[in-house]
Amino acid sequence: MKGALVVFSGGLDSTTALYWAREAFDEVYALTFFYGQRHALEVEMAKRIAERVGVKEHGFLEVDLFQVGGSALTDPSLEVPLDREPTGGGIPVTYVPFRNGIFLSLAAAWAEVREIGHLVGGWNAVDFSGYPDCREEFLKGMEKAINLGTKAGVEGRPFHIHAPLIRLTKKEIIALGLSMGVDYSWSLSCYQGKEVPCGRCDSCILRARGWREVGIMDHLLERLVREGKLSGGRVLGG
Repeated sequence: MKGALVVFSGGLDSTTALYWAREAFDEVYALTFFYGQRHALEVEMAKRIAERVGVKEHGFLEVDLFQVGGSALTDPSLEVPLDREPTGGGIPVTYVPFRNGIFLSLAAAWAEVREIGHLVGGWNAVDFSGYPDCREEFLKGMEKAINLGTKAGVEGRPFHIHAPLIRLTKKEIIALGLSMGVDYSWSLSCYQGKEVPCGRCDSCILRARGWREVGIMDHLLERLVREGKLSGGRVLGG
């Protein structure tokens, strides 16, 4: 297959999806969003990762979801939940209203201009903290809507949404990435927005659990220890 656009945050899952796309398609593009997220450092890390992978083009779009509100990831007045079981049920306050629907709509527009028919992302319906826009049925619905609402779709050049991680656990996602030679040293997951993971938010807990189950130290933590940004005694998920 020729070209694919990866919706790329710079997190662990989207990094895995980027490498997957590199193996599955002849040309890989990446699109990263700055949407007012408190963990915006991941945008800078996404640049590093995309350069290392060698994408054909890396686009950046700014979307002001702070004005939408309703999420602890965009509104600093809301606290990020800490020290809880991320898979315990319910939709947490870190849910960003319709974020993946917004991103996929903009990604489809960006891809249509460049005649790219495949959209790829690291969406996951297993270790996903209950977000409704990470489910397989949502992605199928978005694919249908995109094809109904784009020139490419109605002219017989349909879009296809690929979610290679949708049914995988975090352990399985990491194992898949390692089998493809993924370097996770620059992928960030922490909702608190810092390079050194807090180890207490949902995202950190899920990531650390995955690495423990794989049985090796998280590449990010290895790098932070090596650079003196994290002490060996405070290694999480190792």
